[in-house]
Amino acid sequence: MKTQKIAPTLFAFVSLLGCVQKSDTRPNILFIMTDDHALSAISAYNGFLAKVAPTPNIDRIANEGIRFNNMFCTNSISGPSRAAILTGKFAHVNGFYKNEGGGDFDGSQQTFPKLLQENGYQTALIGKWHLGTSPTGFDFYKVLFNKEGQGSYFDPVFETSGGLIVEEKGKYSTNVIKEGALNWLKTQRDKDKPFMLMYQFKAPHRPWEPGPGYENYLADVTIPHPATFDDDYSGRPAAKDAWMRIDGHLNRKNLKIQPPKNLTKDELSAWNSFGNEDGEFWTPDSTMSDEQRKDWKFQRYAKDYLRCVKAADDAIGEVLDYLDKSGLAENTIVIYTSDQGFYVGEHGWFDKRFMYEESMHMPLLIRYPAKIKAGQVNDDLLLNIDFAPTLLDLAETKIPADVQGKSFLPILNNLADGDFREAVYYHYYEFPYWHHVQPHYGIRTSRYKLIHFYYSMDVWELYDLENDPHEMKNLIEEQEYKTIIEDLKIQLFKLMKENNMNLSLSELRAMTDARIERLYKVEDAN
Repeated sequence: MKTQKIAPTLFAFVSLLGCVQKSDTRPNILFIMTDDHALSAISAYNGFLAKVAPTPNIDRIANEGIRFNNMFCTNSISGPSRAAILTGKFAHVNGFYKNEGGGDFDGSQQTFPKLLQENGYQTALIGKWHLGTSPTGFDFYKVLFNKEGQGSYFDPVFETSGGLIVEEKGKYSTNVIKEGALNWLKTQRDKDKPFMLMYQFKAPHRPWEPGPGYENYLADVTIPHPATFDDDYSGRPAAKDAWMRIDGHLNRKNLKIQPPKNLTKDELSAWNSFGNEDGEFWTPDSTMSDEQRKDWKFQRYAKDYLRCVKAADDAIGEVLDYLDKSGLAENTIVIYTSDQGFYVGEHGWFDKRFMYEESMHMPLLIRYPAKIKAGQVNDDLLLNIDFAPTLLDLAETKIPADVQGKSFLPILNNLADGDFREAVYYHYYEFPYWHHVQPHYGIRTSRYKLIHFYYSMDVWELYDLENDPHEMKNLIEEQEYKTIIEDLKIQLFKLMKENNMNLSLSELRAMTDARIERLYKVEDAN
């Protein structure tokens, strides 16, 4: 019997076949985030603005996937929320617990993009970053650079991977971010690798400047007032103390009031920012009644806010369309969220920061056709520190033991057994800027919320969310709730201890008082 030798070239070919790795079929991840997007301004949540200002493209994600009703931030302010999302850790652990005087994010620490990158994902970030230090853990990035990293709506400036600074003269930030995301998806990504793209907008953050083509959106519409528009803050001294009132604390620049001519730079800055602080009262017309003036400012503010939302919704739609047309949609997890909620007139306010429902809530909508059944709704209690472990889980990447968040993949797989979490912990540290909101911490369960304001006042608040969903009546002195309050305090202090926050009040106040300079300088009024 003859033995036949394999020719060297054939042997090499067969050996090569044996070494060829299977293509990586793990899901792509498109993480979409806006800034300050209220649930009430997303029509999928059926809030008071749903009919007048629908968001059809964001709604597509909910309709084709799952809507989470109880995703919460651990600290309702942009930088700390973003740091919590990246690290899966509370602000006091990842080190970035406040924007004002809190320094910058430590980019050398562990983040979920780094872990995905190390495990075969191509990672990219396009849009808002707002963490001071340059992004790490990304193969490519193009992030808003000017105005403390907030960026500007018009003529935005970006920092790109490689350290380049790009000035987008004559352009609008939402459009630039959309074009950047589409360009990366079409021409820059490695098609042999799964990708994780963070697609992040400045909109609809203050100062709410509508883009080209959106200036007259809602021009002939009267925006309805929310149920708590005329809140008098009875029984809630911290709420009464805040500088967030539409009538009393919106400055002239925010409401697009034209300044006098021939002002110096300093005079213009002072004129524009007038209204930020308590006692800086101005009116567009001295003949207006209090009610007329408040409504005038609300209509002006709310319409500009919603115009910025509309532009972002359209930009999101274009990227979703590309996923569908390119065949990427089936194996791409699309996540829509915002770094925190926002007040669009609720309690007579704008801005966020408080542990109250409108600012603590984050939208969360997820579409993944390969695994998630369309049209689902979930009420489990989730936190923004849960994003990191969940995304790692979805990408079949090991979750480090020091991550404080909890993967909600079992919910997505319909394998959750009972309540995902009994209660969530919240902590806000900044004072007095920008809006004079008292530092506070608290606990929220599915029914109750207990808050402690501790900086220059010592006030506790309790809300029964089942009977008082708008948080109008502080029940802390009600005798019938005494046992509930005691039980909530036990749960709260247990959570604080478990999460390395068992500090004294003097230590907590010192965290607020600390002032660490940021890399970026303030260029104009917030």
